[in-house]
Order: sequence, then C-alpha cells, then structure tokens
Amino acid sequence: MIPTFWRDSLAGLCALLVGIGIARFGYTPLIPVLIQHRWLDAGDAAYLGATNLAGYVGGSLLAAWLSRLVPPARLAQAAMAVTAASLLACSLPWGFAWLAPWRFLAGFTGGLLMVAAVPVMLARAPVALRARSNGIVFTGVGIGVIASGTLVPALADRGPAAIWLGMAAVTAVLAVLTWRQWAAEPAADATAPAIALAVPARYFTRPVALLLVAYMLDCAAFVPHTVFWADFIARGLGRGIEAGGFFWIFFGLGAMCGPVLAGLVAERLGFYRSMTAGIGIKAAFVVLPIATQHPVALAASALVVGALTPGISALASGRVAELVGFAGHRQVWGWLTGGFAISTAATGYAMSWLFDTWHSYYMLFAIGGIGLTVAMILSVFVRNPGEQP
Repeated sequence: MIPTFWRDSLAGLCALLVGIGIARFGYTPLIPVLIQHRWLDAGDAAYLGATNLAGYVGGSLLAAWLSRLVPPARLAQAAMAVTAASLLACSLPWGFAWLAPWRFLAGFTGGLLMVAAVPVMLARAPVALRARSNGIVFTGVGIGVIASGTLVPALADRGPAAIWLGMAAVTAVLAVLTWRQWAAEPAADATAPAIALAVPARYFTRPVALLLVAYMLDCAAFVPHTVFWADFIARGLGRGIEAGGFFWIFFGLGAMCGPVLAGLVAERLGFYRSMTAGIGIKAAFVVLPIATQHPVALAASALVVGALTPGISALASGRVAELVGFAGHRQVWGWLTGGFAISTAATGYAMSWLFDTWHSYYMLFAIGGIGLTVAMILSVFVRNPGEQP
C-alpha cells in the first residue's frame, strides 16, 4: 500500500505533468512538425503557442473564483478531463481557426491545475514534508517535457494527428489513474501552519509586490526556450526535427530535477538566497546560445534553463510561504501565477510578432537575458522588515 503522502504528491505531480508538461510544453517540439506537414506556417505556429499562454492567463486568474464555486479537488479532476478532450480535438487538421480555441482551452485548464492543484496537495502534506511535497509536485513539469520530447520525434513520421492523439491518450490515462486520489480525505494534520511566521493583516505588501514583478519578468526568459527552442534547433540551426526533440529532452531532464534540487539548495541557503542566485544563473544560460551553438553548450543551456523554469516557480512558492504564511499562500500564489501568466502571454505574442517580423531567434534570447537580470536585481529587495537575508 502506497503511503497517503506519496499518493497525494504523485497526484499533484500528474496534474502538472498534464496541465503544463504535456498540454503546454508538449507543443514546443511539435512546432516544426506542424510546419513541415503544412498544418500551419511559421507565423501561425508561433501565434498558436501564444494563444495557449493567453488561455493560461484566464485559467490562473479565474482559478481562485472557480475554487469558491467548485471544490478545488473536483476542479482539478475536471481540468484534467477537459485537457484530454482539447488535445483530442487538435488531432483534426482544420487550420489555425480550429486549433486556436482548443489550445486556449488547454492553457486555461493548465492555469487551473497550477493554481488549484498545487495548494490542495501542499495542504494535505504533513508539515515536516511540505517542502518535499512541493518539489515532487513540480517535478511533473519536467516529466511531461521528457514525455513530449520523446513522443513527438517517435511519431513525427506519422504526422501531427498521431502526436496529438498520443498526448491525449497519455493525459486520459493519468486522469483516470489519479481520479480517486483527488477525492480522498486530507491527512489529519494537513491544516497545521506551514511555518512559524506570523501572517500579516494584508498580503499585498512591498516585498510581495517586488516578488510579483520579479516573477513576471522571469517570463522573458520563459518564452524563448519553451516556445521557440525546438524550432531554433530544428530549422534555425538546420539540424532537423529529431535534433530539436533531442535537445528538448535536455530541457525536460532539467525540469524534472530542478524543483527537487532547488528545494535541497533552499534547505541550506534559504528561499531568499536560492531564488536570487537561481535567477542570475538562469540569465547566463538563456543567452549562452548567442555566444556559441556547440552541441555541449546547447545541451547545457537547455538543461539549466529547464531546471530553473519550474525550479524558480518552486522557490517562488516557498518564498511566498515565508512572506505571508501558509494561510495566505493560495491567494498570493494565485496572484503570482496570474501575473506570470499575463506577462508570459503578452511576451509570447510580442516575441511571436518580433520573430515573424525579424526571423531572429537570438533577439529573443537577448530579451530573455535582460528581463532576468532586472528580475535578479529586484529579488534582492524581496524581504519583510527585520528579515535576515
């Protein structure tokens, strides 16, 4: 019999595997396949990725309101089922006008799963194991990236429809396997405080505002690697779809290990120092492909940026708990997720326009590095009065 802690954590892992790892990041290695099989041209493929990000905005912003109408666990169940249906619908080759609303819906359900599912499973975990549960849940993003990076090249010769159907099948299976766990009763001590810090009377403090802005700026580095990376390798460098999928797997390997490693580092250095250092390291590896396109450098860029994409999210989630306490975590985490989603969608459309106009991948990497540098500077000042750095 698997202990309740692991069942809950694995259910949360599957939620992010589906909502973020497959339904969202699974589109990245699919872009060159869609273009090669003439389902979309390069511009429409980029805009379709941005449309998914726009859906994520809606889902993350409405998740808190929907959670008041529907129990969050039931909301997570419905989101996983709808995600499977949206991926199934995308297997029909009816052009951008057909695909856009379904990709928007997949982004919407991804936002719901991020905001609704993560706090549910963190609340159920015993106090002493919440940091570990946080790392396990966010690992689902990386596992989903690896799954999509493996699935897309394997089915590329069969065309986009086969890939969409494969992702829909994986999503449906995971939804069925975790369905009952969402309805399970929480552990006895699940409502205990996560940390000993006092909860402030209001949550939107100066440190929270600075953390929100820094987290939103992180999206400037998020878009180039999560939307354009596989296409950059496959078409930009002329190395083919298989190479694009191969280097996308490095991103997934990093994303799978990143949250757990970030949690281990945070146990030694604290969330404050870990997040500031993580953003700085991420900035360096985002711009690395501008300096060199050697395979080792590309693999390192994908691995480190992949690790710090969900890794920064895990650190930000822990930092929120330090700033406002667990009682305010869901509300403030919802703000951060919503702000990140808005910024990511806006950046996604802006970068899609820039790419469609200038056809330069390197410009996108440069913008990402600049955004992260500013975010690192802001993160230095994310401290409550009297809090030691």
